[in-house]
Amino acid sequence: MATTMARVAIVTGADSGIGKASAVALAEAGYDVGLTWHEDQKGVEDTAAQVRSRGRRAEVRRLDLNALPEAGAVIDELADALGGVDVFVNNAGTGESSGFLDLDWEKWRHTLRVDLDGAFVCCQRAARRMVKQGRGGRIITITSVHEHVPLMGSAAYCAAKGGLGLLTKVMAAELGQHRITVNAIAPGEIATPMTDQDNVDPHTVKRPGYPLGRPGDAREVAGLVVFLTTPAAAFITGSSMVIDGGLELMAAIGAHELKNNEWRKT
Repeated sequence: MATTMARVAIVTGADSGIGKASAVALAEAGYDVGLTWHEDQKGVEDTAAQVRSRGRRAEVRRLDLNALPEAGAVIDELADALGGVDVFVNNAGTGESSGFLDLDWEKWRHTLRVDLDGAFVCCQRAARRMVKQGRGGRIITITSVHEHVPLMGSAAYCAAKGGLGLLTKVMAAELGQHRITVNAIAPGEIATPMTDQDNVDPHTVKRPGYPLGRPGDAREVAGLVVFLTTPAAAFITGSSMVIDGGLELMAAIGAHELKNNEWRKT
């Protein structure tokens, strides 16, 4: 990647939460930003307004990851409108809560289609543009701490995020020759609409089981996104950066603290 910072970023799922915070942070760092949304048009319009208030251009497109692979054309539309793509943040995703024995095929496929198939299609579109441009680039996938550790009742989600984590590493290995870095960010619980914490200050929420004692703020994840676009991160590729308040550290402690079999219920 060139020593100067890239100037065009595309963020999927930018209507709320981590996607919105990342788009605004990238605008503050000097990027024009392409934004996608699926259901919350008002939310993405607010994101676009915040990007423009920072003096940057914003382009908005609807992305329906149920319509693959055709939906990937949205990435090219945004790149065309903004003059290329130097940073791609694959944030759009979904979750599913069902016990493994009760999980039906359609719910399984929906989660895999959105979280893994959709990521493949969109990252491939962005990577092809970066290679053609010939100036390097940064691809950042938003996975989950459950890329690394299981969560009962979330078989499809964990499978998709685990798959995305390894896809990230394969992309990093193959795209390095084009000066494209590819890294995953693996958040734990973040105060966003996806965790039913819309407009909640995470510092007011108690999580005694976490070393830091609270959920994360979407802006804390966005800060890591921006860091991965800077020259300081130019030699980082194929990594998965966990940002979870220490949750992943608690496995052994939690196992010793459980006194009955209630945890087995999903």
